[in-house]
Amino acid sequence: MSQVFNFSAGPAMIFPEVLHKAQSELTNWLDQGVSVMEVSHRGKYFMELITQAEKDLRNIYHIPDNYRVLFLQGGARGQFAAIPMNLIGKKGKALYLNSGHWSATAAKEARNFGEIDEITIVENGDKTRITQLDFSDIAEKYDYVHYCPNETISGVEIFDIPKVGDAVLVADMSSNILSRQIDISKFGVIYAGAQKNLGPAGITLVIIRDDLIGHARKDTPSIWNYAVQRDADSMINTPPTFAWYLCSLVFKHIQSIGGLDIIAKRNTLKAQTLYNYIDSSKLYRNVVAKENRSTMNVTFITGNAELDAKFVAESTAAGLQALKGHKVLGGMRASIYNAMPLEGVEALIKFMKKFEAENS
Repeated sequence: MSQVFNFSAGPAMIFPEVLHKAQSELTNWLDQGVSVMEVSHRGKYFMELITQAEKDLRNIYHIPDNYRVLFLQGGARGQFAAIPMNLIGKKGKALYLNSGHWSATAAKEARNFGEIDEITIVENGDKTRITQLDFSDIAEKYDYVHYCPNETISGVEIFDIPKVGDAVLVADMSSNILSRQIDISKFGVIYAGAQKNLGPAGITLVIIRDDLIGHARKDTPSIWNYAVQRDADSMINTPPTFAWYLCSLVFKHIQSIGGLDIIAKRNTLKAQTLYNYIDSSKLYRNVVAKENRSTMNVTFITGNAELDAKFVAESTAAGLQALKGHKVLGGMRASIYNAMPLEGVEALIKFMKKFEAENS
């Protein structure tokens, strides 16, 4: 088999440099003679690791001083519950912007903990597109407004920040975290599962403004209470130490290659290269409006389910892994997160051309 490229939507590809670094010190971390997985999470060396990891992340993402960084567990789904338990307060309700599967799933979970209004902002016509982002006239009626800027299943991305006036804006950035620079100060809470751009599955990043901590409902489990986690350095129980360690290596690697400006340029080039080919093809089609096409998850179809299945089987055999679309939509999906090199996209396009020639 030729070189393998992993297009999985998550758990996803990790920078090879990070994996090689982890491999080289797996059994002897910091010359301690043991693995990072074997040391105490409250010991001197691991505490130094998490302190430096937060410092590196703050530097990369320009996180303001009045925001707390938490490394939690439970994935984004855990935060679907934690957000309303911590943030629904005096106003008694929240607004969820539905742009696809994951934003709708978040709203469904939140209804277990408070009154939720939901507005569909996606239109599924000939082209899928976002229809509105200005909610400044109603947002302040709610304790917070929640949205998902990148829907992995449909390949829809929201590049502009919703207008919510002075209301608290919450974003599930699981699939586009650290893909480009953003203005953190526009958000009350940002959360993201690690398994796409940050590291391996098992750890979840939460960036939350200080004034939003300490208002959890009384029956909030301690593991979901942001104040409890803040006061315990995100370690009220034993954390996923290896996942945290790998995230720390990812942060260092991003810094070493020039930060998010370089990452963003690479991501834009990869996505544009793949979309340009799809648009020129007579076989493949992307059904998302150009202004909302995801930089991270490129979806495409042939229009024939049997041909799609053949494409997936043959691409897998050719070393292009995990191109099968999500079961909700079918078709194909190329997830090209930060760690995917341009060479992977070029290899995919080469295969797509060959497949098109053989199946036209």
